[in-house]
Amino acid sequence: MTAEELAALHSASFQTPRPWSAKDFAGLLSMRENFIITGDGPSFIMGRYAAHEAEVLTLAVHPEARGRGLGRVMLRAYEEEARSRLALMSFLEVAENNTVAISLYLSEGYSESGRRPHYYTTSKNEKIDALVLSKPLKHT
Repeated sequence: MTAEELAALHSASFQTPRPWSAKDFAGLLSMRENFIITGDGPSFIMGRYAAHEAEVLTLAVHPEARGRGLGRVMLRAYEEEARSRLALMSFLEVAENNTVAISLYLSEGYSESGRRPHYYTTSKNEKIDALVLSKPLKHT
């Protein structure tokens, strides 16, 4: 996927937080610690690895493709890539009102490890907390 295609999918997938632009994606993709995994369907996950920790930067599944397990497939592929880079822990942030994503993360073994009050701002200028979730990554 090109930066433009990633931005279009991200825009279709998110209102909060603000969708990322093609320029945002191009900048993120230019950093060697960042990685992206694209799915067979309209989905992708972007992560970052540093000092034995991995972070989900964003996970996007087109609204018309939701409910098919693509998010779970992307998350598991991200974790496999993180393990290959020797990450011992995975972190992510999710808007506290994104119940579908939170349900996915909890079902995959993530747990709440923190909260960032008023972290996200909606298009109506409302503030939403971010939950910080983490999961130890087991190596076989």
